[in-house]
Amino acid sequence: MPARINVLYLAAEAEPFVKIGGLADVAGSLPIALRALPVLAGNSVKFDVRLVLPLHRTIESSKLSLRLAAEYSINRSGAAIPVQVHETSSNGLPVYFISGTPIINTPSVYSTDMALDREKYTFFSIAALKMIQQMGWKPDIVHANDWHTALTLYALRCNHNNPSFASIRSVITIHNLPYMGGDCSDVLSGYGIPSLNDFSLPGWAQTQPLPLGLWSADSIVPVSPTYANEILTPEFGCGLDPYLMTRSDSMVGILNGLDVNYWNPETDPFLPARFSPENFHARSINKTSLQKRLELKEDPQVPLLVMIGRIDLQKGQDITFEALRNLKDRNWQFIILGSGDPVLENAARTLEAEFPDRVRAVIRFDVSLGHLLYGGADLFLMPSRYEPCGLAQMIAMRYGCVPLVRATGGLIDTVLEGKTGFHFHDHGAEAMVEALCQALDIFVNPDAWHKFQRRGMREDFSWSRSARKYANIYYSLLSENQLLTSMR
Repeated sequence: MPARINVLYLAAEAEPFVKIGGLADVAGSLPIALRALPVLAGNSVKFDVRLVLPLHRTIESSKLSLRLAAEYSINRSGAAIPVQVHETSSNGLPVYFISGTPIINTPSVYSTDMALDREKYTFFSIAALKMIQQMGWKPDIVHANDWHTALTLYALRCNHNNPSFASIRSVITIHNLPYMGGDCSDVLSGYGIPSLNDFSLPGWAQTQPLPLGLWSADSIVPVSPTYANEILTPEFGCGLDPYLMTRSDSMVGILNGLDVNYWNPETDPFLPARFSPENFHARSINKTSLQKRLELKEDPQVPLLVMIGRIDLQKGQDITFEALRNLKDRNWQFIILGSGDPVLENAARTLEAEFPDRVRAVIRFDVSLGHLLYGGADLFLMPSRYEPCGLAQMIAMRYGCVPLVRATGGLIDTVLEGKTGFHFHDHGAEAMVEALCQALDIFVNPDAWHKFQRRGMREDFSWSRSARKYANIYYSLLSENQLLTSMR
């Protein structure tokens, strides 16, 4: 086993360069956490992880001190498309940005035109693989995330006889299985990538990026242990559950982590009062500040409920609105912060109009208010219909905001029922009402409520734990490689 394991980590977005969703948090943190691991399984193995991103038009490249690292071209239907690779670093992490016409031609990270996105991310995936041949650095592992980079693994497997790629092993992380990329057969053909003819995958899946990446990967990592089990069922498997069952031996669920330096209530600059489990009384100042900022009654005895993030049916805002209407005779205040589905945004405004003295619908992205909600509210609502991992519930616990969640995916794995938060199981508002009543009944007992808060704050959601699990996967794959080589 080498003293250093090289990992090429591919993603569509990553902090601090570009952020649309939770993938950016993962791709911005996991590579750095891997590089920081000191020792693995008793072996002095270090990880040289390097991040590869598209140079999206939304990225302010003039502020990044980019250096041109490579220029080459890839063939598209008989025409050569120039590729530029630019290099920089972030917190000691080498970062490569790939640029070319298909990336430049799309105005945003994710387009509403899926045809544009398929062209863009197929180009990026093929260009990232060819980049390996242009560098004086060869990865032992190529790690892809979701459908946007999955085709790199398929192209890698299609070129397994090429000496440049023969020994490279591959990993793919599933952040959200339903998003598979759509039919990209024409695009693949244009880039000279052969079609798949393997009956283990359904016919409809053989032209979609994510299924092709899953078929190609040596290891598959859903973003929580429970989600890894859920996608083996018809309810969550999106038609791929029979195939994924055949790959269950090479699948392991690993929870995403948090950037605990950024999400830290002891140092958070957005909080009027910083606090810790040992200095907890200061937290009440944040609640008062939050109520005052949004013109709610300033009363520490009123349970303050919040939702933060994308407004979407998946997240269950509609269930929440119905549940709160059914609890109009109970004492509570509610704040929702976020944007997304216009129908649900209007439903939030309607709820505020019905309860003007205790509901606030803040339909926008607001970083400072989000931090204050975590650091001042009492109960964090996350009634997701499905949730592969989720980060918001971890942030809420770290900030002493007790989560109430639907029992699915990573919410089961992170929120301990009756200890750090509350679960409900059925999709409907009735089940959520029952859980809310349980939480509200406990809230009136400050000692019992503070135990929930402090237990949640002491949970370890740091990336170091998750990074070590990824490191073990890399190590196992390369150990298998070494064993197979010795047997030849």
